[in-house]
Amino acid sequence: MRGLAGPRPLSRRQRRPRATPGCPSLGRAGSRRRWTGRSVGGSSWPGAEPRAGNPGGGRSGRGRDPCPRGADCLAGGPPGPSPPQSGRRGGGGLGPTQPLVPHSRDRLPYQRRYRDHRENEAYRFADRSPSFGEDYYSSRPHHRRRSRERERHRPRKHPHHCRKRRTRSCSSASSRSRQSSKRSSRSVEDDKEGHLVCRIGDWLQERYEIVGSLGEGTFGKVVECLDHARGKSQVALKIIRNVGKYREAARLEINVLKKIREKDKENKFLCVLMSDWFNFHGHMCIAFELLGKNTFEFLKENNFQPYPLPHVRHMAYQLCHALRFLHENQLTHTDLKPENILFVNSDFDTLYNEHKSCEEKSVRNTSIRVADFGSATFDHEHHTTIVATRHYRPPEVILELGWAQPCDVWSIGCILFEYYRGFTLFQTHENREHLVMMEKILGPIPSHMIHRTRKQKYFYKGSLIWDENTSDGRYVKENCKPLRSYMLHDSLEHAQLFDLMRRMLEFDPAQRITLAEALQHPFFAGLTPEERSFRCSRNLSR
Repeated sequence: MRGLAGPRPLSRRQRRPRATPGCPSLGRAGSRRRWTGRSVGGSSWPGAEPRAGNPGGGRSGRGRDPCPRGADCLAGGPPGPSPPQSGRRGGGGLGPTQPLVPHSRDRLPYQRRYRDHRENEAYRFADRSPSFGEDYYSSRPHHRRRSRERERHRPRKHPHHCRKRRTRSCSSASSRSRQSSKRSSRSVEDDKEGHLVCRIGDWLQERYEIVGSLGEGTFGKVVECLDHARGKSQVALKIIRNVGKYREAARLEINVLKKIREKDKENKFLCVLMSDWFNFHGHMCIAFELLGKNTFEFLKENNFQPYPLPHVRHMAYQLCHALRFLHENQLTHTDLKPENILFVNSDFDTLYNEHKSCEEKSVRNTSIRVADFGSATFDHEHHTTIVATRHYRPPEVILELGWAQPCDVWSIGCILFEYYRGFTLFQTHENREHLVMMEKILGPIPSHMIHRTRKQKYFYKGSLIWDENTSDGRYVKENCKPLRSYMLHDSLEHAQLFDLMRRMLEFDPAQRITLAEALQHPFFAGLTPEERSFRCSRNLSR
């Protein structure tokens, strides 16, 4: 009869909310907030290491901003929802008619270097571009072992959902060795996420022999192969998951890469070249030239010691040169960041820095390539509202004023700062706080941009709504300072670099420096003739 009368009322003990195990504390001491899932920024998933220097969470933690890509946005760890966002009044308080200032999530201290690999990976990918674009080489660790163990003991109720194995086509007249023939006839298999199951020694298209793995991510995986049709030359083969949305996005990326290859057959403009592409049993595969590590990976392995100024100058010149080529061909990259800029050869020398009393790596050759065109957009195509990874996102995107090629210039300015100092300029995952940081570092947002934006919830009478008496307000006030205050040396070439960055970081995209103008900036007068030359390192025309 109890079932007809409704459920039994909960007792006081049952109604009391329980704390989530492993969840870092949020807010001030004594207050408690409950997470509805696992914390990504807090590294609270099983097996995660505690934060360096922050066993109790609090201000040293790093939160994340909800990303429109949802679960596909984070490839390096399990996706988790953001902590609940609630308004609160600071010590000084706001007027009764003004909206409350939202509380930004916890984050790393501003001057802190990223010391924990797993924490840093979650932070970097917590709020990246909502488009399909992925890193060229993804070094993120695999997190599917636990799910595989669960699947092993789970009864199969729907066997028709499992993917069927298919047999590779192999010519009977092939003259390959007996061992290669056995490998090429091995059945094709996908795992439950749609990744192609491949092993070292496997062949694809009777041409590409897999010799190693370069990484794996949401989009699929990247393997190192020998191209037997080109004298066993080394290539990086990007194998897309056998999932419809990734397959379609890969076709769009291939169209962009074909356009780039058509306009730059000799690789004079430093964009990574596609040498081949094909469909392998539902997996779109793209073959690229084999390059070195990306510039963020090298920075991380060097304990986030910044690049020397001559290296920053050469890489900046190449970036401006490559992106000017894209812009002249009506193409905007939209997702520039250190992860998508790769060294042609990342070999390095280890030197001892007497000033810092530590060893540091110095890359021998600073030649780079721009990669990841999965989110590149032509001028005539539809422009989505949100583009770019958070830390490199320009103000016109945050304010939803529309964007064009100048958004790439803003991203380059943020990248150059990160190369120069070793940490990101805007360390946040929340729009309002991002805008406040911009004003603290670069000056006030132009009034005409404030009047045009639909995001009036961030403003009150033409000014940003922000209370400096809150913990977030004090954090920004103490750690964000004018751009030129970050100069390491008071010399001419350092001042020239900051002048170039300041022109790239203009609020108004119409007033932002163009890349053609940037290439003529006095900062690049110190380049050697060899550094100014752009010679093709490899011939990969199909």
